[in-house]
Amino acid sequence: MPHAITADSVELSYQVKGAGEPLLLLPGQANSHHWWDGVRDEFETRYRTITFDYRGTGDSDKPDVPYSTRGFAQDAIAVLDDLGVERAHVYGTSMGGRVAQWLAADHPERVGALVLGCTSPGGRHGVERSQEIRKALAQPDRAAAQRVLLELMYTPDWLATHPGPHNTVGDPGMPAYARGRHLAASAGHDSWDALLGIKARTLVIHGGDDVFNPAANAPLLAERIQNASLRLIPGARHAYFEEFRAVAGPAVLEFLNLGGL
Repeated sequence: MPHAITADSVELSYQVKGAGEPLLLLPGQANSHHWWDGVRDEFETRYRTITFDYRGTGDSDKPDVPYSTRGFAQDAIAVLDDLGVERAHVYGTSMGGRVAQWLAADHPERVGALVLGCTSPGGRHGVERSQEIRKALAQPDRAAAQRVLLELMYTPDWLATHPGPHNTVGDPGMPAYARGRHLAASAGHDSWDALLGIKARTLVIHGGDDVFNPAANAPLLAERIQNASLRLIPGARHAYFEEFRAVAGPAVLEFLNLGGL
């Protein structure tokens, strides 16, 4: 398994599949590259897909130090550098969308097309999930909390026919301290001012029924980024890209195929 070394000597495990222009896929909070397992194949026939395990997840190092979404973006640059990739399309979902915002803002020369899925600008401008949802996710009964998380990700009909395991509800091998570091990184994200500087052609895509990362964040991003379009998927929850892949996959591919790097 190849590894990239960051400026602070953290080893990051990365994965490459497919052929074509490079496409960096960024997963959600406290998740490894397996987040993309259910849909990665639809991109591999057209793109050279690149994923990596965030620090704290998968086969990457797990230092017990503060993490940030901006720092994760710098880690992504270390992976691209190790591969010799000067410029890549970037598709980030959930916290990965927050990381992607920093990539496009801080390293515009490294980003081709940008797709921001089920994500938020964070800070005081972002729309947060309700207190009721926060309490349900934090309840002492972990099995019940896990069920709440699953129902925020997927519709009941989909869960009835897809019993799991589900790759989008957290890396099961992740240490508790690293999970907390990821939570703090995502909670501390605030890209509002930086969004004005994003020049990449951008698609903002979101499940219309997402209350985990409320769908109201999507138009905020689309309006703030100067070269952005918006796509809401009716009926979809947070994991729109997996449950509604028949809609979301073609929409993202159509957008990416509009122009090269």
